[in-house]
Amino acid sequence: MATQAKPTEEQENPLAEGLERLPVHPTTLTIFGATGDLAKRKLLPALYNLAHEGALPERFNLIGCSRTDYSDDEFRDLAKESIEEFSRRETDDKVLSALVDGIRYVTGSADDPDVYEQLEKITAELDEQAGIDFNRIYYLSTAPSLFAVIVGQIGERGLDHHEGSEVRVVIEKPIGTNLQEAKDLNCAVLDVLDEDQVFRIDHYLGKETVQNVMAFRFANGLFEPIWNRNFIDSVQITAAEDIGIGSRAGYYDKSGALRDLVQNHMLQLLCLLCMEPPVNFSADEVRDEKVKVLHAINPPELSEVPEMAVRAQYAAGVAGGEEVAGYLDEEDVPKDSHTETFAALRLEVDNWRWAGVPIYLRAGKRLARKITEIAITLKPVPHLAFKQDGGSVGVQPNQIVLTVQPNEGASISLGAKIPGTRMRIRPVNMEFLYGTAFMSESPEAYERLIMDAMRGDATLFTRDDEVEAQWTIIDPILEAWAGDDGDVAQYEAGSEGPEEADAILRPGHRWRQI
Repeated sequence: MATQAKPTEEQENPLAEGLERLPVHPTTLTIFGATGDLAKRKLLPALYNLAHEGALPERFNLIGCSRTDYSDDEFRDLAKESIEEFSRRETDDKVLSALVDGIRYVTGSADDPDVYEQLEKITAELDEQAGIDFNRIYYLSTAPSLFAVIVGQIGERGLDHHEGSEVRVVIEKPIGTNLQEAKDLNCAVLDVLDEDQVFRIDHYLGKETVQNVMAFRFANGLFEPIWNRNFIDSVQITAAEDIGIGSRAGYYDKSGALRDLVQNHMLQLLCLLCMEPPVNFSADEVRDEKVKVLHAINPPELSEVPEMAVRAQYAAGVAGGEEVAGYLDEEDVPKDSHTETFAALRLEVDNWRWAGVPIYLRAGKRLARKITEIAITLKPVPHLAFKQDGGSVGVQPNQIVLTVQPNEGASISLGAKIPGTRMRIRPVNMEFLYGTAFMSESPEAYERLIMDAMRGDATLFTRDDEVEAQWTIIDPILEAWAGDDGDVAQYEAGSEGPEEADAILRPGHRWRQI
């Protein structure tokens, strides 16, 4: 059972108010797939960081569940090793012991009823020992094919409700691989649970800069009046990675960039950028507005896909100063694979605010560098007054750039006079960086999302109709690509991406340099 850690000096910074300041009901968290990569790299370190900051509830229990045959002590050792290797903080022995020493572990497969009988027994024991009813959270960090199986077993055993406490289920992405699969999974889950018990996680929404999109828009009179088609020329959302697929060939070749990044993360960024101001920031008010944005994006006809979507694969090249193989030469990738490692789209939100504004999305692996950003380009000034002495040459449209990762922050480009006797203009940036402004490191996305799940705040989680609306946009593109047996475009590893991506740009537009 974890106890509260004493607040650090960093937490006393008034500009870095921590997650520990909001009360959380005593909670028992069960992680299915507890020995998997996500649990070891993200979930267990996130729990430690929360414990270090005093953010976990004063009474907190952790149960691991997996097919790997471990005793309680063996899993505790694994948890300690994972936290020491992957936590963003130096480990404190006292905090680590408080979190890990009480961990329980259940061995078994997801479809084994005995697993759920053991979970029921352990959670009842923990309630009895503490003399309270703990809230229950079941975190599904497993293969997607097991989501419906686990939820079904939770329902069969009656673990979906518990008198005196809340029961919630956190489901990782992907929610299906197409619209029909998403509908089937949502149907299976909602046959057992109520929608307000289901927390479909998209870790991008837990990132500070992503949440700050709403703050920038709705807390500043500077931005909201110009956030429309009258002032904005175009939008680019980029999610570039400099790494290849690594050891994930089995998963990635069945997924591709469109499913892996665009369908979820990038469409969520688009929604936050384009949504109308909600009446308040309750979960359903925010999600209602996001769904309206998705419904305003007309899914392309199959014949339209070549004009508004491009796919490509990375070829051999140089990345990080080293020669790297092309996608088709990666281990376990079929030589005839058509799976895209790069996807670019042009979408439009067909409503009063955004009509006619192209929104470009691009995502890919083995690109020039790792960066996720939203770039809003404003329309140029209507009249260039600085024509003498070539003064207007440096006048460029203003840009607002929100950087999600790395170096979270925001910048605004402005035209300014170059020092000297002539009126010459060049762009300069006004910048805001989280680390500098708040004098603290941003929490990991999973830290925020785990806490929100404990509090029952679903604002940063996706709803069933939201997921299905996202797939409605993506499905026609997948269908068109599946029916195209032609060669997939190539781009050199370590480059800016394929030249073919330029074909979807409107006249006068160009991709930002990665």
